Amino acid sequence: MSGVWVFKNGVVRLVENPGGEGGENSGRRKVLVHTPTNEVITSYSMLERKLSSLGWERYYDDPDHLLQFHKRSTVYLISLPKDFNKLKPMHMYDIVVKNKNYFHVRDM
Repeated sequence: MSGVWVFKNGVVRLVENPGGEGGENSGRRKVLVHTPTNEVITSYSMLERKLSSLGWERYYDDPDHLLQFHKRSTVYLISLPKDFNKLKPMHMYDIVVKNKNYFHVRDM
């Protein structure tokens, strides 16, 4: 048995697959936010402008699979799916970790 124990209205119950289909958080999605302007990033062109202002540049243009950015002063490489609609929270957090104080992830 796996899951999370939830205490609600005086009742304790086991919720299996929390956040999965039918869960309380199933309708929530994550968004990447540019912290200085509090803008939600809605496209790669918008993200690329923000990253460029921080010194990031396009790295190895792979026409089929990945969009990558590199910052010359570091060893960091940000790899993203080519389709913005396939951007997942793990990609967003990768951007956040490599750009502290400039981006954050929040629930929509």
